[in-house]
Amino acid sequence: MKTKLMTLTAILTTINVVLSTFVTIPIGPIKALPIQHFINVISAVFLGPWYGLAQALLSSSIRNLLGIGTIFAFPGSMIGVLLASLLYKYSRKLYMASIGEIIGTGIIGSLVCLPIAWLLGLGEMAFWPLFISFFTSSLIGAIVSYMILTAFEKRGILKKLKNDI
Repeated sequence: MKTKLMTLTAILTTINVVLSTFVTIPIGPIKALPIQHFINVISAVFLGPWYGLAQALLSSSIRNLLGIGTIFAFPGSMIGVLLASLLYKYSRKLYMASIGEIIGTGIIGSLVCLPIAWLLGLGEMAFWPLFISFFTSSLIGAIVSYMILTAFEKRGILKKLKNDI
């Protein structure tokens, strides 16, 4: 069981890092990456909170090491996947995972990034770009993942995949 979860975590991390090199929306010092949010919702459904957090941490770390991410990726992605995972875990509703990602990253994550913005000398001017980019990016990623997961659920693929893990 743990081997499958670790393997899926590694695969989702790899997909996240690779696709994030192609799908990036730069907004000042922030890079909006809808792929991160897409993968976060997928992780919430298949991996749960702890492996989901590992995926977000690994993805953010690798993207930063490669120069395609920013320090803002850590709190945003990790809070988003944690809230998405917990809401999905206790509700078993796909839309709750998507809502968790949007609230976790788009709202809470952008607020948690404000102290980092202050330390970088960006001050109050960073709030709206952070909020808009995090919210928009998480909204896009959450909607796309919800549509795909819902299609999988209707065809019985989601249940089969979850049973294999």
